[in-house]
Amino acid sequence: MGYLKHRAVIWILILLLLTDIAFIIYNLQHNMDTTSLMVAILFLGLILGALIVSIINKDQKQASPQVITESSHTVMESMQRVFKIVTAEGHFNEIYDYKDTSKLLKFIPTTKKALVIIKGKVQIGYDFAKAKWEIDEDNHKIKLIHFPEPELLSLETDYEYYNIEEQFYNLFSREDLSKIQKEGKNQMKIAAMQSHLPQTAAEQIEVILKELLLAKDWKLDNAHLIRESARILEDKYTQKP
Repeated sequence: MGYLKHRAVIWILILLLLTDIAFIIYNLQHNMDTTSLMVAILFLGLILGALIVSIINKDQKQASPQVITESSHTVMESMQRVFKIVTAEGHFNEIYDYKDTSKLLKFIPTTKKALVIIKGKVQIGYDFAKAKWEIDEDNHKIKLIHFPEPELLSLETDYEYYNIEEQFYNLFSREDLSKIQKEGKNQMKIAAMQSHLPQTAAEQIEVILKELLLAKDWKLDNAHLIRESARILEDKYTQKP
């Protein structure tokens, strides 16, 4: 953010410089007050000096070695036992085009935009704490009563920013970057849920359960509930608003 502020200062000085030069040329062409002309020339010198100092300061900062000091303190807030199983994983690439237009002085439109490539790893699976079943020990059967929908268990994202365009009076802020990352992550979640990942997760968990039970000479009843829960989830994300 310090770089953006420094660049904004340079642009403001350049704008003031151009304005002052235009004022001096106008005075020379119209033979106006000498005092005003001298003040404008003096102001021109001050702007040039400030601009030169800003550019030199910028070069010195870029040339000077960067010293980074980091410290952290991690505190575990809570811990609990869970029974969640990942049964499908997908890798996604998303192109997110961000544009934000506002008006300077309520009538001059200004636009800042960025093209962001978002790479993500999505893991979908099941929380078995939400499942319900009955055990028939006499017949060696597990009867499913309720099976939860596949859910997003993990979403890891990486952001690469391209073609960032902004103006010195309409710069990207931390809030803008946070908004881009939040919206991009949400879009990736929707894309993952609309893909074949939930159905793949359902097929995988059904195979796992059947093979585990078969190894002990048991059977799984109502296995169709697994596939139905995946279809219900798919309908939620594909239905039109």
